[in-house]
Parts: sequence; C-alpha cells; structure tokens
Amino acid sequence: MSIENSKHAPLPGHPGAARRVSDLLPVFPWDRLEPYKATALAHPGGLCDFSVGTPVDPVPELIQKALAASTDTPGYPTVWGPPELREAIAGWLARRLGARIGPQAVLPTIGSKELVAWLPGQLGLGPGDQVAYPRLAYPTYEVGARLCGAEPVAYDSVDDLDGSRVRLLWLNSPSNPTGRVLSAAELRRAVQWAREHRVLLVSDECYLELGWEADPVSVLHPEVCGDDHEGLLVVHSLSKRSNLAGYRASFVAGDPVVVRELLEIRKHGGMIVPAPVQAATVAALADDAHVAEQRERYAARRSVLRAALEAYGFRIEHSEASLYLWATQDRPCWESVAELAGLGILVAPGDFYGPAGDRFVRVAFTATDERVAAAVERLTA
Repeated sequence: MSIENSKHAPLPGHPGAARRVSDLLPVFPWDRLEPYKATALAHPGGLCDFSVGTPVDPVPELIQKALAASTDTPGYPTVWGPPELREAIAGWLARRLGARIGPQAVLPTIGSKELVAWLPGQLGLGPGDQVAYPRLAYPTYEVGARLCGAEPVAYDSVDDLDGSRVRLLWLNSPSNPTGRVLSAAELRRAVQWAREHRVLLVSDECYLELGWEADPVSVLHPEVCGDDHEGLLVVHSLSKRSNLAGYRASFVAGDPVVVRELLEIRKHGGMIVPAPVQAATVAALADDAHVAEQRERYAARRSVLRAALEAYGFRIEHSEASLYLWATQDRPCWESVAELAGLGILVAPGDFYGPAGDRFVRVAFTATDERVAAAVERLTA
C-alpha cells in the first residue's frame, strides 16, 4: 500500500508529512555551483578549484603517528576526553591566545560546523528567540537558528540588535568569507553589549592563527574580556591550521557553566570525538612548527594569486586574514563565477554568505602549488 493510500500519517521526512526539517532550511548553496564546476572541469588544462577551501597538503607526520598509535582503542571514549586532551587545549589557549583558562572549561567537538549548527538547539533556544550573526557570514549560523526554530538575524553592528530578544550572538574574526579581523576595541564593545543584555556571545575563531596583514585577537584574551569568561565561548578548529579537516578535530571553550551544560547534553546524544582523533589533537596542539610551515605555504599561494586576480581586474577587499581573498569586479557575483569557470577556475559566489556579498567572489588559496600556478598563468595570459 502506498503512503498516499495508507490510513496512517506519513513518516517524518517522507513526502506528504506535515513538516520536514529540510523545509526550514535554505537550499544547500554548493549544489548551485555544480553547473559552473562542470564548465571548469571541461577546461583543457583541468580544474583549479578555489571554491570550498578544503586542505590539500599532507597531514603532518607527527599527527599521523599519534593517530596510528591510538588505533587499538576498543572501548568507548568519553565526550569530555581524557585529562591530557583538555590540558592540551587549555595549554594551547594560554600559549597562543593569551587566554587563562582551566581544563574544566574546554570541550572537544566533532568538527566546528557540527557545533555551530547544533549549539542553539542544545542550549534550549527555540521559537521567540533570536540568533544574531554578521551580515556577511558562514551560512551555518543561520542554519543553526532555523534547526531549532529560532529566528536568524543578520547584523552590521551589535547596537542595531534587540537585546531583549537576542539569546545568542555570533562573532567571526577572522571572517569567513571576507577575511576581516575585528580589533580588540570592536571585540570589547561586543562583549560589553552581550553582558549588558545577558546574551551568550560565541566567537568563531577558526582562522585566528592565519593572520596576514593583521594580528587577530581572541575574545578570551584578558584585554578583551577582562579575564572573565562568563557568558563567552570560543570555537576553534584544527582543520585549516593542521590540515585535519578529515579528522573533524575541534573544540569549544569559555564559560565553565555553559561548557558543563553542553557536556551533559552531548553525553546524552553520544557526541563523542573518536579516541584516535583525541590523541591526534593532543599531538597537533603541542607542536607549533607544523603550523608555521603550513602558514608559509599559504602565504606564498596567497601572494601570487592575489597579484594575478588584481592583474585580471579584480579588487581585493579586507582579506587581511583567513584562507580567502574577497574579490570583486563590481558586477554581479555569478557573472564573475561564470567568467572564471570559463578559465577552468572555480570560486564561491559572494551571495552564498548573504545578500551583501552579491558583487563579490570568495577565492580560497588552499589548492596545490601546481594548481595555483596554473590559475595564475590563465589569469595573466
């Protein structure tokens, strides 16, 4: 018997159900890029893919060894992770970010995107609540609000927000997609506003170690928060700085009360980072040399690609940090996407990140040296 003829209501997610979760969400943006990818793939010299920004360089050997040494782990790991993992995270936060924080205020997560998407729901937000995020932003901030039924609100300045309705305020510095870095003064103002209105402030700092023309600062730095982490969380990822996108290694840290609440919720949901990845994270956070080496690779690619884009007629705005160049030809972004696809170069249209980006493209410099060189040759021919 078909669903249509059954006396029973359709299963959730099946055609005819009253509401599907997917109905709450925007169209997955990368699906819209597929026709342009097909055009770029047809180029005689092959595809130069600068769209998604996925790492292409090898995982550092010391991290691979740490992962391999922990593969004989038949028992369940814990959501919180062993003390050495939490101590490694807290130690890195102190050494690299200047944040004085204890291991009881950190929590490993299964990639940062997972946390961004599910955080509002895990904290109990829902209809009537607002989740605020920058007007040009990573799409998953909006998705996280919609998944729990909260109202997504894009902002230019925190002073434009309704402090009586906003429950969660996202910051993103360095920004994806623009590469913009918020100054310590701008971060302090956001912290002040959030505390005045009793709003949880969550700072996505996944690109903080990739500053080029600016020195990014963490919200947890004493000069920003006064060494008081109440009402503050930061999100960090090892995907870009250590080439660990495939490992899904990341963490959240800050207000110990909120972290403990997240721990309890995530224990019930079984949201556990695999034990080998936990061990690899410890090794990655203990070593700064591989991060410096990767920065040098990215700096070289960024330099030649920026020069080639400018020679072609693009103007680069912001882009002082992160792994992207925020570029414009002062015309609709999809026209630029199509033109570059004809050269075999795939980039992300700026409107993926909000209507304010509709005349920009985001160009990731995470491709191999050979593919970057090929793109430079085509742009400057």
